[in-house]
Amino acid sequence: MSKVKLLGLGSIVLVLALSLVLVAGCFGGNSGGDGDEVAFPTRPLNYMVTWDPGGNADIEARRQIPVLEDIFGVRVDITYHAGAGGALGWAELVNRPPDGYSFATINVPHIILQPIERGDAGYETHQIWPIMLFQGTPIALVVQLDSPIQTLDDFIEYALANPGRITVGGSGEMSGHHLAQLMFDNMFETELQYVPFTGMAPKVTAFLGGHIDAMFANSDTLVMQGDQMRILAIAAEERFPQTPDVPTFRELGHDLVVGIERGVAVPPGTPYEVRRILSDGFMELMQREDIQQAMFDDGFIPLFMDMDEAQRYIDEMTVIYSALLADLLD
Repeated sequence: MSKVKLLGLGSIVLVLALSLVLVAGCFGGNSGGDGDEVAFPTRPLNYMVTWDPGGNADIEARRQIPVLEDIFGVRVDITYHAGAGGALGWAELVNRPPDGYSFATINVPHIILQPIERGDAGYETHQIWPIMLFQGTPIALVVQLDSPIQTLDDFIEYALANPGRITVGGSGEMSGHHLAQLMFDNMFETELQYVPFTGMAPKVTAFLGGHIDAMFANSDTLVMQGDQMRILAIAAEERFPQTPDVPTFRELGHDLVVGIERGVAVPPGTPYEVRRILSDGFMELMQREDIQQAMFDDGFIPLFMDMDEAQRYIDEMTVIYSALLADLLD
């Protein structure tokens, strides 16, 4: 049985009402507060999407905005700050006024991997102050429908015989998809040619147009467009309910588990009371059964980590991903 060198990644338990058991972490300056009431918000909020329009983050933001407007009683405007696997948007976020009126989409592991590998990502992970993690996405490996590759074993065999020949698309560099490629190559001693895109929409368009051979696809892509691709395996602990016929890597004898968690964050220094209001608002949104069901129907896994749980999770995964990345890039 194949194994990656470091296990225990942020795996997703595939159930609709999902709870994550998190170890205690250090909050540092991103905690505390005396619970004083503040008048917030009193003017429109800015929901910054750090990916292209039409992608996963955009879909979820647009689903949430009408409910958030009802919860907070103010208009919520959407703006786009895409590029560099989300890094351009996060660099913009950490320089925004820390007043709570701007919050941005975040992705784990992206916000952890980029500062570690690049050094000049424009932000540091500790500057990203989470409000909530509300969505998880397992990652699958897919090929073209007309590909001669029929199974994961076929893919591995061809990749070993043709190093550097298989182009595999993903969203951004030092992202969950890039990590999946690095882990795959490390596990099977292959040399896949990773092709980064600015988001899900251009990646899927390029794949369906035959411009890349394979793709690390999110679970929602499997649900919405799975009939246009051949799904070889999904890197989840259990089979994904929406694609019950797709085996996991583990079922096929390879201990590969990797996914993406999504949420929102505010600039560093945002007052505790303001963050708590935003976090409670997003938690209220996620308690709505229609929101949960819509996420699930679209191929996402609802998560329920408020600002404190999200911070503990990010702290924990920073330790794990830092060690894993050092090992993979050694």
